[in-house]
Amino acid sequence: MWYARPVFFVDDVHRAARFYIEQLGFTKKWHEADGAGTVCQVDRDSCEIILCQDTSRRDRARLFIELNQPELAQLRREIVDRAIPTRRTHWGYHTLVIDDPDGNALYFPDEDNSPGPAAD
Repeated sequence: MWYARPVFFVDDVHRAARFYIEQLGFTKKWHEADGAGTVCQVDRDSCEIILCQDTSRRDRARLFIELNQPELAQLRREIVDRAIPTRRTHWGYHTLVIDDPDGNALYFPDEDNSPGPAAD
């Protein structure tokens, strides 16, 4: 069995963790050096993301997260309740995008079938 976790490079691991925890409902699974380090992992259900503080890295990641209809409906409620900024794009299908403070992007299926812009 293969097991993978994406690594998102961030400028400030504490700020990034707060975004994922407070805005997107993740929990912190671990944080290097008892919370003083520059690497941590945040989880939500079976979605795990490693956040790595490295200001020399300018590359950013894009993660596709597939949700069933109930989970997608729950995400949409959270977006409204927490005023989470989103955008729409098209990546083979209509996609809802949430950008983190460092430019990493979470892509979710968008059930709206109206035409969208080309993928970025």
